[in-house]
Amino acid sequence: MGLKKRWKKLVYIFGIIGPGIITASAGNDAGGIATYATVGASYGYRMLWGLMLMTIGLAVIQEMNARMAVVTGKGLSDLIREKFGVKLTLFAMTILFVANFGVVLGDFAGVAASMELFGVSKYLSVPIVAFFVWILVSKGSYVKVEKVLMLFTFVFFGYIITAFLIRPDWNSVAIQAITPSFDLETGFVLTFIGLVGTTITPYMQFYLQASIVDKKLGLKDYKYEKLDVYLGSLWGNIVQFFIIVCTAATLYVAGTHIDSAAAAALALKPLAGEYAFILFGAGLFGASVLATAIIPLSTAYAVTEAFGWESGVDYSAKEAPAFFGIYTFIIVISAAMVLLPNLNLMNLILSTQQIAGVLTPVILTFMILLVNDKRIMGTYVNTLWQNAIAMITVILIVLMTVLLVVLQFMP
Repeated sequence: MGLKKRWKKLVYIFGIIGPGIITASAGNDAGGIATYATVGASYGYRMLWGLMLMTIGLAVIQEMNARMAVVTGKGLSDLIREKFGVKLTLFAMTILFVANFGVVLGDFAGVAASMELFGVSKYLSVPIVAFFVWILVSKGSYVKVEKVLMLFTFVFFGYIITAFLIRPDWNSVAIQAITPSFDLETGFVLTFIGLVGTTITPYMQFYLQASIVDKKLGLKDYKYEKLDVYLGSLWGNIVQFFIIVCTAATLYVAGTHIDSAAAAALALKPLAGEYAFILFGAGLFGASVLATAIIPLSTAYAVTEAFGWESGVDYSAKEAPAFFGIYTFIIVISAAMVLLPNLNLMNLILSTQQIAGVLTPVILTFMILLVNDKRIMGTYVNTLWQNAIAMITVILIVLMTVLLVVLQFMP
């Protein structure tokens, strides 16, 4: 193959890559960063092994998403409606809408908190970000939107650089990353459940499949899109790994407890220096902005597909009024709520995160049934090992959810 042909092929591959990396990066939003920072600050490196397992589960599930998208040319909620009927679809969409609204609320709160670290009022930062993400999607094409969102994935390098600035004991990190450790103490179990719940979320599944369809990728692009989702899953969990390492090597050692990502950034300042504080805070801002664009998009895709309405970034607001209406509603209302003075958002955010945790195994079960249906997938149904990993992941999340409910009633 000549140099010119190789270059063209490389450009073609890079043109396909995007949905998988963006989806996995959006999973590392403000709530996710707070969870990973808490994991490291409270338990050191003890949960890194769980993250390794979740990387495999996430990669398999995201690949199933991508495969369904390129084979059927349809989004996930579209397929759910066709196979399981309108009632079940309406049930899933209602829960998804409530859960996603709470997550976006948390991410606008993340925008506010991250900018306040640098002395910028939330009354300035939140409206600017809300307008930016709204105009980006409402006035752009899919290709332009994807390019901008890909740029925001680079902010996560800040966590990797921070970890190396801190200089942890890498031998200890490596040993505990491959050594399973578990504790039945309530705090440990709840934190581990949070780790699982923020790694695989419902909105990620809907966004990935819909964005591949919106990008008009087909079977000819499958092997490259598969590479995209594998790279995305690996990248997303590498970022999580380094966030845990950052807080484990500093806050855990110092015995400092935190309850948010912003608190983690502030606590790092005296322990790891100004640069670590700046990088961690900037990472929180970039991650929050990315999520405030992706999660409303995921919701708009899912709901409009479920009811057969026009959806897609390439449409105008006149052509797809429900799609842009849902997107606008979530951004405007959640941003406005964050700006309300003296409003405690924490209970609402935590409640909606728990709702999302309950919905995840339901959506994953739908996916497993869909991807194994030969009438839908033809010869592209799951292999035995793909089913095994997907089912183990679902069972693990169900067990964690049941355990969470049981622990609520324990002293």
